[in-house]
Amino acid sequence: MAQLAVPALITAATLLMRAARWTAATDLLRAATADDPADRRALALALAEVAVDQDFAQQTDQAGPELTAAAEALENLPDATSSWDLAMLHLRKDYSKALFRPDTTASGAEARDQTKAVALTGRALHLRDEAPDDARRGLASFYAGVIADNLAADQTAAFTHFTTALELGERSGDDLLASLALRHLGDHAHTEGDLELAREQWERSTELRQKVGHLLGALAQQALLAVLLRDEGNTAGARALATEVHRWSHQVGLEFITKQTAELMR
Repeated sequence: MAQLAVPALITAATLLMRAARWTAATDLLRAATADDPADRRALALALAEVAVDQDFAQQTDQAGPELTAAAEALENLPDATSSWDLAMLHLRKDYSKALFRPDTTASGAEARDQTKAVALTGRALHLRDEAPDDARRGLASFYAGVIADNLAADQTAAFTHFTTALELGERSGDDLLASLALRHLGDHAHTEGDLELAREQWERSTELRQKVGHLLGALAQQALLAVLLRDEGNTAGARALATEVHRWSHQVGLEFITKQTAELMR
């Protein structure tokens, strides 16, 4: 494959990944051949990102081989930005495992989970400080936020990180990053009982996710909008929206959204 074709191919695979077509994205990337080591490194990183993204979306744990292959590609051709990207993929994967597969059976599990949260926070902040550009700095800030929110129970720190992520997402023109930050800032507004601000932030997040073709994100946001309709007293509207999201999420295997919307349909 010609060197110039690789970036376009990765872009196509990214769009497939965002559309929840992980198998198609993987097949496309694996079908590519490249003579240039930099292209091979880029393809390996793209394959790892697809695997990590699918693991989070479907709460699986299959990305190990792709992460290993990406590390081997980097050993053959080191690059600071690519190394940062791989470190971020490892953080995303480890956060996913901590979130969906917590240690709840053995003695001292809670203390170990807190230790993991502290370690993950340190890694996120290090990535933030070492990021080569605003978009990556914002992504690291976002993950510092979700770690604080969902693992460390530190809502104050989480809000600060999400606010930073939104500012950097907007400054860099990264619509997906901005949508991630808005989703979680909306969560905070909703928790505080500010339904008007929550709607504003969640609707904007939904629009941005639709703009970039992120199906999982758009469905997750629409599920939250169904929750908001219910909280506003519009139970019929909440049920109707949840029903449509339920159909979509079932078709693409997003079980956590399917379960959430099933509850809203009752």
